[in-house]
Amino acid sequence: MNLKQLRYFLTVAQERQLTSAAKLLYIAQPPLSYQMKQLEKELGTKLFIRESHGITLTESGKIFQRYAQQVVNLTNETTEELGKEQNGMRGIIRMGLISSAGNIVPNQEMLNFTKFYPDIKFQIYEDNTINLIDKLQNGLVDLAVVRTPFNMQDLAKVNIVTDKMAAVYNPNYYSFESNELKLPDLMKQPLILYRRFETIFNNSFAQQGIYPYYAVKCDDARTSILWADRGMGIALVPYSIAKEYTQQQIKILDYSRWQTKIQLVWRKNYQIKPITQRFIDTFTNHLA
Repeated sequence: MNLKQLRYFLTVAQERQLTSAAKLLYIAQPPLSYQMKQLEKELGTKLFIRESHGITLTESGKIFQRYAQQVVNLTNETTEELGKEQNGMRGIIRMGLISSAGNIVPNQEMLNFTKFYPDIKFQIYEDNTINLIDKLQNGLVDLAVVRTPFNMQDLAKVNIVTDKMAAVYNPNYYSFESNELKLPDLMKQPLILYRRFETIFNNSFAQQGIYPYYAVKCDDARTSILWADRGMGIALVPYSIAKEYTQQQIKILDYSRWQTKIQLVWRKNYQIKPITQRFIDTFTNHLA
């Protein structure tokens, strides 16, 4: 028994005549009649009662018609679904996401994308940038939203947003007159350092002859902000994180080298799923 025989049977059952069924199937009547006899032989039961005015289904034929229709319908649905996935119309996108992108992703481009492709599903894996890059390189995620700096080797990217650095502090303990701070304003201030940016900060301070005082060092921008909220010092963190996680004072740092980018990254020279490519194209075309 094969799918072609099931389709033949359903057409005969619908038309109740071999002649008209053969015309619909674009085959001659004898081969169609042979296929039906082979089907009855394989099933070990009569499916049709052949009469002078046409064909009627036996009780076995009616039962088989119901199951044959289910099989053909399921096959058609499966073929359609696989076609959609192959053409990038549906599927699952495994996305790595840094916590500090919470107010940036999802964005309007993603909302438009899901409206245009309603059968798309996302699996989100949250972690820090370094771990997400590792997951990406090991094929555990299809793409990732991460924050610079990181090792770009073997990765392709598209920028989502450029983020300035900001100083977060409790005004009950510290104060600055200007709305935007420069590096000399931080001299002799107790700084709370997010270690990811230590090299960048140290190089910048050194170029201006500033010796920074790091009162606290930690590994998460949210921890930096929490300690700043409690008056333990001035946290130096990306502005998008600052405005998301604190109600305290935020001052933009007016220094071009102290910028970080949130980027969408994926592996170079690696065959990615069609739907993932469509998602990447959405960002690429928007920013082109």
